[in-house]
Amino acid sequence: MSPHTLGLILTYHVNYGLSARKTAALMYDVHSMKISHQTILNYVNSVALITKPFIDHYPYELSNSFCGDETYIRVKGRWHYLFFFFDTVKKIILSYPVSSNRDTLSAIKALDQVLQKFKTIPEDLVFVVDGNPIYILAQHYFAQYDIHFDIHKVIGLTNDDPVSKEYRPMKQVIERLNRTFKGNYRATTGFGSQEGSVSYVTLFVAYFNFLRPHATLEYKVPVIIPELEKMPNMPERWTTLITLAQDFLVNQQSA
Repeated sequence: MSPHTLGLILTYHVNYGLSARKTAALMYDVHSMKISHQTILNYVNSVALITKPFIDHYPYELSNSFCGDETYIRVKGRWHYLFFFFDTVKKIILSYPVSSNRDTLSAIKALDQVLQKFKTIPEDLVFVVDGNPIYILAQHYFAQYDIHFDIHKVIGLTNDDPVSKEYRPMKQVIERLNRTFKGNYRATTGFGSQEGSVSYVTLFVAYFNFLRPHATLEYKVPVIIPELEKMPNMPERWTTLITLAQDFLVNQQSA
């Protein structure tokens, strides 16, 4: 398969939220390329494995405004939880673990993925979350290791307390992120494996952080990479992103 063909598949499947079956049909009907939906899923899994280290270790320039929330996805016919943590100013997804449980361990993993993005933990670090007590328990866990941050809880749908009133706009930003993800995810009708769910979420994060323009950023992407900006179309941007991710892996292995 040519790089351009792979770029087309990722554009249809990830950017436009088409199912693997619809993507396969589109590749045949529009581009006269016969590719099975299973082959598409296999490529998605492979690209996710390549790009995940690049996404997770990219030197993001962050604000001090972070928010977390969970949403539901189906894996093997059962509901699982996707934990998003997000820089609400820069519009960068920093954490995206999928878990079968909505528990303290999952909250710890989600917060840890954010904390790993900092060279030094800011003294005034604050996370805005919902009223679920798992985040307070996670905060206590990190405090045992002298890692300190504040948790502000936005509770319910109305501003019945000063904290909810002050921080609800941040909570609404991540709720919009969840709706954006759900709009893309809906066509998949769930995943047949944990690997499949993680792969799709990983590529959605790659798209959201590096390839998707945001109105609040004057229609720029959250993370501007010159090599991607030079590309004339989205399939080329996908293939360039994959190349950058491969180069990152090679450099990591040789370091």
